[in-house]
Amino acid sequence: MLTDLLLQSKQIVEETDLKFSRYLADKINWENRLIAIKGARGSGKTTLMLQYIAKNLTIDHTVLYISMEDLFFYNNTLVSLADDFILNGGKHLFLDEVHKYPDWAREIKLIYDKYKNLKIVFTSSSILEIHKAKYDLSRRAVEYYLKEMSLREYVTLKSDIVVPEYGLSDILKNHTTISKEITNSIRPVFEFNQYIRSGAYPYFIEGEKEYSQKLISTLNLILENDIPSVYNVDFNMVYKIKKLLYAVASSVPFKPNISKLSERVGVSRPTLLTFLDYLERAEIIYQLKRDQIGISSMAKPEKIYIHNTNLLYTLSQNSFSTGNIRETFFINQLSTSHKVNYSVETDFVVDDKYYFEIGGRSKQQKQIKGLDNAFVVKDNIEDGIANIIPLWLFGFLY
Repeated sequence: MLTDLLLQSKQIVEETDLKFSRYLADKINWENRLIAIKGARGSGKTTLMLQYIAKNLTIDHTVLYISMEDLFFYNNTLVSLADDFILNGGKHLFLDEVHKYPDWAREIKLIYDKYKNLKIVFTSSSILEIHKAKYDLSRRAVEYYLKEMSLREYVTLKSDIVVPEYGLSDILKNHTTISKEITNSIRPVFEFNQYIRSGAYPYFIEGEKEYSQKLISTLNLILENDIPSVYNVDFNMVYKIKKLLYAVASSVPFKPNISKLSERVGVSRPTLLTFLDYLERAEIIYQLKRDQIGISSMAKPEKIYIHNTNLLYTLSQNSFSTGNIRETFFINQLSTSHKVNYSVETDFVVDDKYYFEIGGRSKQQKQIKGLDNAFVVKDNIEDGIANIIPLWLFGFLY
């Protein structure tokens, strides 16, 4: 059986496309003994892992990649697989979608503690909370998080034009210089307008006509498979989570009245807040909360946004404003490495320090008057000046 799995693993690795790599590939310390790569469905976790194997390891009996959805696990345990793998010289074990395996945390812990020379890499849904699992792996596993594609990555995958990443502080200080460097290679406003509809997930390259349908299929898998497998919710609860999602999507950015919303969905207030948390962890929505130290994760959000602009177009059926697209893009790109909160004075406060007002070409500065570290972010411009920055530029943070 192990021989069959090794042959299957070898074939899958050899068929992996190496042309384009996600931003996280160079940020992972692959020397760690136990690595967890989390992220939403469709973000490219599997390809990231397979590319590492193909580029860095000899594909022989010492390397095994297997999906935890494999039929092998209907009659075998992960521990028994690891025992057999080690007996036959195994050194690198790659496990895909571990949340599909019921006892994943306990068995990975046993394998990790038993085999000191075995390196394990596993992927999982962004929903999975490793530190809250029954057998806590947080002290053992080094955890990485893969976001959906940035505007920068979209340009690279689509056009083979490589543009470097820029840090937020660099953009705020040097955006005029950076804009000129980028506009020498691409027309960023054009690329932005393409990206917001169909550029957040790598499978856009397979055909833009089918993109929306694939996105709907991915959403259904998250709602019907991933959330139930992690949180043990039944069909009736899944139906109510879907009902909640479409209620939010029909009027984004959603300013929630939790009591009315819970009545509409047919659940209690605490259950509704729990459902919102599930949807946020699954990277379907983003809850914008006040900038308060120690604020509870279950506190009422000030606004709810769909997680990215592609999902917004797919779920909202055009019942949104251009302003919502701009704000959704900004939150999505910034939240990868920064904390984005609701601000009374402006649209957003980032890292408890920087204030941002988002708008179109004619946006004025009255909302940021008197604020330090405050910026106007404008859509549909190529270059900015002083504290006016083009919106598209925040798509080059990762």
